[in-house]
Amino acid sequence: MLSAEECLKAIEIMGESFPDAHSSLTADTDFHFLLAVIMSAQTTDKAVNLLTPKLFETYKTPYELAKADITDVMSLIKTIGLYRNKAKYLVACAQKIVSDFAGIVPQTRKELMSLPGVGRKTADVVLAECFGIPALAVDTHVTRVSKRLRMVAQSADVLKIERTLMKKLPESVWIDAHFRMIYWGRYQCTARSPKCETCPLLGICAEGKQRVKTN
Repeated sequence: MLSAEECLKAIEIMGESFPDAHSSLTADTDFHFLLAVIMSAQTTDKAVNLLTPKLFETYKTPYELAKADITDVMSLIKTIGLYRNKAKYLVACAQKIVSDFAGIVPQTRKELMSLPGVGRKTADVVLAECFGIPALAVDTHVTRVSKRLRMVAQSADVLKIERTLMKKLPESVWIDAHFRMIYWGRYQCTARSPKCETCPLLGICAEGKQRVKTN
């Protein structure tokens, strides 16, 4: 398993390849960003970005969305997967923001996770992106990259991965590490055909070395 120093070095190297890694979801307010993250589950950010302009124009605030007919919301987001459930989450989320938080997106993980449709990953992304609060959300890319590099145990679940990475990496790099690992997983350490032969992390990647050796 990589040491804390090696993990930090890996994140720094990822930053050299992707210095501008950031969320690819587009939104004009914290509330709209929260909605976008909820909708991004099991679909691409690109697909979400295609439908959000109309959705955001129709429902500018939690107060407007809280009063929406779910079928109307469904019609606006039907191009993404699980749109029926997501529409229900969006309306219920807006209703709770209005009833419990005076129409303002809360700024703690516990409060965010009390909102319908918001799990730990979504809460962490919102904390980091909207409020600059150190968090390290774990998605499929972060899971894959951290396990292939042996930053974490192969058996680690999402929560264990998050806690291990937060322990090994300085708090000041948590947000950057999250986005850099996502980009690394998208463009370098891809799921099916990782570019091991040209990877600048090959020297410290046990799985990469094995892949190159067997190819």
